[in-house]
Order: sequence, then C-alpha cells, then structure tokens
Amino acid sequence: MSEVDAQIARANEALERARERRSSLSRRAVRRREGSIVRRVGAIALADGLIIAVALAIGMVVPLGTLGAMIVMGLLIATTLVIAFARTDAAPTPERLAETPLKALPLQTEQWLEGQRLALPAPARTLVDAIGVKLETLSPQLATLDEREPAAAEVRKLVAEQLPELVKSYQKVPEPLRRTERNGQTPDAQLVEGLRVIDQEIATMTAQLAQGDLDLLATRGRYLQIRYQGDEQL
Repeated sequence: MSEVDAQIARANEALERARERRSSLSRRAVRRREGSIVRRVGAIALADGLIIAVALAIGMVVPLGTLGAMIVMGLLIATTLVIAFARTDAAPTPERLAETPLKALPLQTEQWLEGQRLALPAPARTLVDAIGVKLETLSPQLATLDEREPAAAEVRKLVAEQLPELVKSYQKVPEPLRRTERNGQTPDAQLVEGLRVIDQEIATMTAQLAQGDLDLLATRGRYLQIRYQGDEQL
C-alpha cells in the first residue's frame, strides 16, 4: 500500500468514526426526546386529572354552570399547553458541566463539544470526534464510580474543567489571529496540541478505570499541561 493509499485509508477511518459517533449521539438524543415526551404526557394526564377531580368535587357541592365549565376547560387547556411547551433541558454550558452528576458528565460534555465543533479548525474537529468516542466508552465506567472517590475528582477536573477551559481560551482569540504564529506556535496549533493531550488522558483514565486502578488514577498527579491559561498568552 502506497503512502497516499495509507493516508486515504486513515482519513476514511476517521470519517467513519466521526459518523458512528454522531449517529450514536443522535440515537441517544432521540431516546431522550422520546423519554421527555412520555414524561410530559404523564404530567399532563396527572395535572388534568387533578383539575377534573377538583371540579367534580366542587360540582357536587355547588353547581358549576356554564361559566364554571368554561373555567375548567380553560384551566385544562392552559395546563396542557404550559406543560407541553415548558423548557426542561437547557443546552449544556461549561458552568453546567461543573455541576453535572458524574455519570451524566460524558454525554453532557459530548453535547457541549458538538455545539463548539463548527467553530474549531478542521484538525481540532477530528480530535473532538475522537474525544467524543472515548467519552462514550468512559460513560458506563463512571456510572458505577462513587462521586467521593479521588479518582472521580480527577476525571471531573479533566473533562468538566480543563477541556472546556481549553476551548474557551481558544475562542477568546480574535479569528484573524488564530493562524498567526506567536512564541513559535499558532493558537490553532496550540488548541490541537491541547486536545490531543486531553484525548490521550481520557484514554489513560478509561484504561485505569477498566482495570480497577482507582488509586493509581487518583494519585498519578498527571494534569493537563498547557502553556496558555487565557487569551493573554494565546
């Protein structure tokens, strides 16, 4: 196989992983929407049933008449509309990620990353896709990890703090300056380097959790080392 063929094969593999990741994310989004619809229908049935029960109880004591029936009907319609169109799940933000339960953190982080994807350079998007795949793999392991474990704090630091901070720091740089070299590197290159480190760290954490090496994960003392902690240095 020639070098060109090898590069094409690697590119195809990357595209396939990205498609699989987005497909998986879409399927889970559909399941969340379906679950949300079921919960809303249940809430509407409960609220409307309560209104009807109260109306019947009042009607046994005092006849409601036409006006009373119209009021009950108005309450039923208003309650149904309010519950049906109430906003429940706000879009993930870095601030919300910091407060997200550990077992829900990978999916919330995936959703947040997906929202930032188009604003990132092409090499960074490839890494975002790779990180998304690793977060999906990490998710079942975090579902059984105690929030009080030091290992949980390490995972949260990387996924909910350092990863969003890296992307936010990059986004603070004016677009025309992102490809301007400074101190030997462009902001685009710095972003890609940081994402690559995070990708490797998540893979390491996943392996350690799979092996039950919680003590090693908690005490290894390896944090993401980036040379930029804000837009001033970027």
